[in-house]
Amino acid sequence: MNKNELIAIMAEKCNMSKKDAEQALSAVTSTICEELARGGKVQIVGFGSFEVKHRVAHKGHNPVTKEPMTIPASNTPFFKAGKILKESVK
Repeated sequence: MNKNELIAIMAEKCNMSKKDAEQALSAVTSTICEELARGGKVQIVGFGSFEVKHRVAHKGHNPVTKEPMTIPASNTPFFKAGKILKESVK
C-alpha cells in the first residue's frame, strides 16, 4: 500500500474527503517527526512506539576495498510494535 492508497482508505473509513484525510495523515507524520527530532518518544498504545536510538561510533570496513574505517556515531529512528499490532500480524 502506498500513501495515496492509505489516504483513500482513511477518507472512506472516516467519511471525509481525500484532501482532509491527506491533511490528517500529514499532521500525524509531521508531529511524530518533530517529536523525534526533539529527542522525544511517541507512544500509540496497542500500535507501537517511535523513538530515537543512538548508535555509537565503531570500526568497520569498506566492503569493496576491505579497508578499515570508522563509522561515525548517529541517531536513528526506531519503531517498536505494540501488542495489538503484533497479534494482528501473527
